[in-house]
Amino acid sequence: MTPTDRVKALPIWRGTPQVAPLPGGITNQNFVVTDARGKSVVRIGGDIPVHHIFRATELAASRAAHAAGISPAVRYHADGVLVIDFITARTLTAADLCDDAQLDAALDIITRTHRDIPRHLRGPAPLFWVFHTLRDYAATLRDGGSRHLTDDLLADAAELEAEVGPVDLVFGHNDLLPANFLHDGTRMWLIDWEYAGFNSSLFDLGAIANAGLTHAQESRMLRTYFNRPPSAALWHRYRAMKAASALREAMWSMVQEVHSDLPVDFAAYTTTNLATYRAAFDAFRHP
Repeated sequence: MTPTDRVKALPIWRGTPQVAPLPGGITNQNFVVTDARGKSVVRIGGDIPVHHIFRATELAASRAAHAAGISPAVRYHADGVLVIDFITARTLTAADLCDDAQLDAALDIITRTHRDIPRHLRGPAPLFWVFHTLRDYAATLRDGGSRHLTDDLLADAAELEAEVGPVDLVFGHNDLLPANFLHDGTRMWLIDWEYAGFNSSLFDLGAIANAGLTHAQESRMLRTYFNRPPSAALWHRYRAMKAASALREAMWSMVQEVHSDLPVDFAAYTTTNLATYRAAFDAFRHP
């Protein structure tokens, strides 16, 4: 059975469903389905242990995010299938997040994610710690015979982890690529909760900054989020986590080069994100 046939066979449709691929996914296969009730988005993808993706966690986070008014409603789920309401909206780009008004809206929805989702989350509490992920990625790459050498990157990661220091836990999205923000013309939405879990707020903030924020925008972001001017110590910890966020995206792509069958140029994606990481690490070392 093809993925399209699997989507058509779901028991929730009214009438004959019309199925169209939804481009842009780099972990799952996504489709837009139109039936007598309207449009839905269908995500096809099972657990991905090499990325610590477990669909039960994604489902719980998706439901909590909807209850918090942050994400579309879950309509249906089954093994390897998640169906959510379709939102008529524009997918944001890195350039959008570098616009002050869009950045303010993104920061508002991130703040509500961190603050409000735990009030609605059911089941086990997932944890996302980027430095564990990086160490596990390095082992996965060694086991898979990757072309990438990670010893120097792991040494960097150990330094960054030490400099981040103790953290205050919030519920993080942990995958704040620009494409996971939607704007319907009135409000912003946040989607795709595969990596959601309790984490430092600095990880999500650093991910946003890696879209290309200026120093002035980063300063305003930190001042707004923490409701005070950022101290030198906060800047230092933030820059360390910003670099770790970029390194995670680069090593994520390295793992995809070995393990993914999706038709995506992950080698090019790795190169781009390594450049982002090196710039962030240099800014951490030489602010």
